[in-house]
Amino acid sequence: MERSDLWSVAKACDLPPADLRRFFELFAAHPRTVTLFSQGVNQSLRGTDQVNAIVNLHLATGRIGKPGAAPFSITGQPNAMGGREVGGLASTLAAHMGFVPDDVARVGRFWAAPNMACKPGLKAVDLFRAVGEGRIKALWVMATNPAVSMPDAGRVREALAACPFVVVSDVVTDTDTSKFAHVRLPAAAWGEKDGTVTNSERRISRQRAVLDLPGEARPDWWIVTQVARRMGWRTAFPYDRPAEIFREHARLSAYQNQGARLFELREQVAIGNHAYEALAPFRWGGDAFADGRFPTPDGKARLVPVQQMTLQDPLAKWPLTLNTGRYRDHWHTMTRTGLSPKLARHRDEPLVEVHPDDAVELGLADRGLARVSTPQGDSVFRVTLSTGQRRGELFVPIHWTDQQSTGGRTGLLPRPLVDPHSGQPGFKSTPATIAPVAIEWRGFLLATGEVKQPDCLWATRVQVAGGVLYELAGQGDPVQLDALLPKGERVEAVDRARGSRRVAVLKDGKLAAALFVTREGLLPSREWLIAQIGEAASPAVLAGAPPGAREDRGPIVCLCFDVGLKTIVSAVASQQLTSVEAVGAALSAGTNCGSCRPAIRRLIEQNRSVANA
Repeated sequence: MERSDLWSVAKACDLPPADLRRFFELFAAHPRTVTLFSQGVNQSLRGTDQVNAIVNLHLATGRIGKPGAAPFSITGQPNAMGGREVGGLASTLAAHMGFVPDDVARVGRFWAAPNMACKPGLKAVDLFRAVGEGRIKALWVMATNPAVSMPDAGRVREALAACPFVVVSDVVTDTDTSKFAHVRLPAAAWGEKDGTVTNSERRISRQRAVLDLPGEARPDWWIVTQVARRMGWRTAFPYDRPAEIFREHARLSAYQNQGARLFELREQVAIGNHAYEALAPFRWGGDAFADGRFPTPDGKARLVPVQQMTLQDPLAKWPLTLNTGRYRDHWHTMTRTGLSPKLARHRDEPLVEVHPDDAVELGLADRGLARVSTPQGDSVFRVTLSTGQRRGELFVPIHWTDQQSTGGRTGLLPRPLVDPHSGQPGFKSTPATIAPVAIEWRGFLLATGEVKQPDCLWATRVQVAGGVLYELAGQGDPVQLDALLPKGERVEAVDRARGSRRVAVLKDGKLAAALFVTREGLLPSREWLIAQIGEAASPAVLAGAPPGAREDRGPIVCLCFDVGLKTIVSAVASQQLTSVEAVGAALSAGTNCGSCRPAIRRLIEQNRSVANA
């Protein structure tokens, strides 16, 4: 039994006891408390117990069902709640019903389905294990990219390759998963769909298409309906428009529901087509729990016993702990955000974040390359040193795929171990190791059109305004990169002493491509060259910069207004800016979407620390 006194808890949480005591005092003093939690809590081998512990605390202290008092899960999906309402989980039926006999029988009666599933289906990790073992012969993948996002993705790819029949519905032509497909179906993208979505406060809103369907692309409901009809189930799939599906959804929510299930759309059961088109946002369930009653036989909530399972200590061969997660400006596997030049430049390569002290011990250099390895697989990342990273731990992002990079394949690394209740993989705590990767040259390739991914150790694609940029590094002779350059007039400079080579390709006097490679020399900043792509070629193109001094903005922090880190640091120091609002007034940074405000606040705090040193 683990001890739960203040000092033991502080040690387990890696917090100073005084800070933990202050947290307890604040919680006790403020009855209106919201607990925000996200993937750090959820994506764990003990995630269900951790979430139940949070909910138990709110129930025990009366901090639920009141304004400003709730446990609040911050999920990364725009329609996570809506997916659960329609039974989009292997462990549930539609309309918030499960697999208890009464629910199974009720859904069977409503759908006139004599062969209802009577137990939960396979959750994702178990499903792909079954595919790999040959127990599943046909698989239809919709709106996800499991060859990238699943843990132990190497095994997932082997399962997909061995599956006799794979269908992939996607909005992008090529993904890491679609290359295993026997049939590929063009699906409608977010802005091309028509239907409803539900947000975290249970508010259902109409989503209306803002773009026409391109080519043969169709919404998922239409594709499923057409396939079902061709398989002989026309009467069970009579839908010709989203309104018809919504009406059925509402009817099922109210069917034989005398308050036993909070989810109920009784007022929408008979909604007409015109009323559906004009449907205003509404919240189901009203002010749930505000009256102190819960959907249980006696109206009382239930505290769920939890056990603080001890996670396995790092292994001797794998002494580090690998944490995975998201970058601020990328979404899942970058099939959309990877197309945006602004979003791509904030974090343009997959980085492994390492504490500086660990880097010294492990022989890692900032901006060098390193191979992260686990018992499941390995992948190469660009190293970045961060004092915000805990010692003994590594962080890598989840977004990069074979379409964008030769490295950064995070899905290959985590263990296929899951929470025993939810089936959620434990993405946050994989035993790992890291080692530097030697390179003999580095460089970049910039072009106006698409370029085949270079065949070298490190090649990461970055979307830029007017074209594409590849960050490169490798071993051996980089001469093979010449084959990637488009045809045109070539201008070239060679520095054999430093092993440097610079090539510009011109078409009709405009810069069509540029290749910069060096073994020992320096590479110019990419910013000025990116601005020259597709423009009349400057005489300074091989220098990589115009004559005279120019501002080095550093990495972009504020994407909305294109403000770099060095610009912010300089303004904070020279103008003695002491707040995010002051930085916004001076530079506009942080005054639009607000996602960069935490980064700006850290820069202000760092400047204050330096000034007080």
